[in-house]
Amino acid sequence: MEKVPMTGGAYETILAEVKNLKSVQRPAIVKAIAEAREHGDLSENAEYHAAKEQQGLNEARIAELEDTLSRADIIDVSKLSGDTVRFGATVELADEDTDAEITYQIVGEFEADVKQGKISITSPIARALISKTVGDSVEVNTPGGGKSYEILKVSFI
Repeated sequence: MEKVPMTGGAYETILAEVKNLKSVQRPAIVKAIAEAREHGDLSENAEYHAAKEQQGLNEARIAELEDTLSRADIIDVSKLSGDTVRFGATVELADEDTDAEITYQIVGEFEADVKQGKISITSPIARALISKTVGDSVEVNTPGGGKSYEILKVSFI
């Protein structure tokens, strides 16, 4: 069973979603199924079929999230240090072509959000950065072509 690296915040977020799906969504779906059954013939009851489909999707999502939680490898980023890029690192980069600076935090797949500067450990740029240190130059193949970055700073916040 493959471990899923994540921060404590991501674990708590997933836990909260599971709780919501079980304690709020599941009862609402059960109620919708019961109301649809009251309308009679189930073979032609669109509300019933929609509610049953929603129930299946909800249960599948619960199973997926519970599986992820069971394989979680929670990494406390605040206890990490050093200048080598690894999971949880916040990395300041300079584009070697444009000198534009960008900052990314390397996180697990479930918490990645490029708009917030969080990239997945499985992304091409994160894979290229792992094990590199401050001052290293990194080549990354992106859909828009190759990019070169210099690592300016590595921190663990």
